[in-house]
Amino acid sequence: MRPSEVAALAKNDCKLPSAGWGELILRRSRPEVGAAWTDGGTPYDERGLKRRARKASRSVPVPPALVQLLRRHLDREGAAADGRLFRAVEGGRVGSNEYTRVWDEAREKALPAADVDTPLAGVPYSLRHAGVSLWIKAGVDPVEVARRAGHSVAVLWKFYAKILRGQQQVSNQLIDQALAEDDAPGRA
Repeated sequence: MRPSEVAALAKNDCKLPSAGWGELILRRSRPEVGAAWTDGGTPYDERGLKRRARKASRSVPVPPALVQLLRRHLDREGAAADGRLFRAVEGGRVGSNEYTRVWDEAREKALPAADVDTPLAGVPYSLRHAGVSLWIKAGVDPVEVARRAGHSVAVLWKFYAKILRGQQQVSNQLIDQALAEDDAPGRA
């Protein structure tokens, strides 16, 4: 998810079963743009999903580990009055300064000391890139990766081409397997 999609995620948008995969239905976005750039004078804007019709939504499957984290978060913190999962101390939108500070602290705790001053996972948006890269590396069909990420296959190729192109041996094995199945006895 994009940070602006996370900021708008509501409890009603989450299907979080007690076990197995869940689903998030992304319906809106709350990008931080600065008070001078919004009609209401707030530092964020209420919008539809990026590059989609205003009322469009997209479904994102959620792995079991994240389902459990979100369930624990809701049990412990509840939702904001308007249903949002994540809120600032006063109930408003979590600002980029807040989550960037937490991100920097997490990097210092999670990364080896030699990597802390490098660009590795330098910004919270790096999680999105890491997730998309993981899906590609795991062999998820690029069309499905693009759908889950909320962009086109063309955008996927543009920004993740080095990962997509690094799968030649795996691709050859898949093609060999498909050809062998076609040549199997009893197939015409």
